[in-house]
Amino acid sequence: MFENKKVNFSKLIHFGFTFINQKYIYEKILDESKFKLIVTITQDGKVTAKIIDPELNEQYILHKVNDATGNFVGNVRYEYEQTLKKISDECFDVFISEQAQKLISYIDEKYHDHLEFLWPKFSHNAIWRRKDNRKWYALLLAISKRKLGIDSDEIVEIIDFRVQPQKLQSLLDNKIFFPGYHMNKKHWCTIILNNSVPTEKIYEFIAQSRLLAT
Repeated sequence: MFENKKVNFSKLIHFGFTFINQKYIYEKILDESKFKLIVTITQDGKVTAKIIDPELNEQYILHKVNDATGNFVGNVRYEYEQTLKKISDECFDVFISEQAQKLISYIDEKYHDHLEFLWPKFSHNAIWRRKDNRKWYALLLAISKRKLGIDSDEIVEIIDFRVQPQKLQSLLDNKIFFPGYHMNKKHWCTIILNNSVPTEKIYEFIAQSRLLAT
């Protein structure tokens, strides 16, 4: 649940983590078992978690054993997983590239539009849309390069945006500018957020796309 995510340290403190010995520590007493859950996040973003049985003063591990069943271990496993999911959702940013972070901040400040995650099973798919008519004008996604026709399984972050059909054809080169991934290829364009297109230029594309979403 932390894969392809970037920790936001300021959010950790707000969540309830404490910075101790160059690490961020979060402790919680699980409701049903009264065991102690300890989550540790290092400054390079590595997450570890363990459960301590206070009566025995030793680590409990059955919640990590797939074959372990029963109400007790089931409750421990559920609270453990739900707590980690909440930390992942509230303290980690889904999109980690520098350009993606800049775009999120820019659109928030410029248009007051926030990323919307419409598909719970696809946490790396999000959209921006206008408030007045609810039409989408950009998508932010993490996909394999292979889905763009590139011979690589590397996961990259992309943005889809609207373009006038007559302008779109002059942009497409399948190297930097691709037909819109998962969108109408006559009206949408895709670029990889790897600085192949300057961020300021992407701002211009977003402005045009937003106007087209009317």
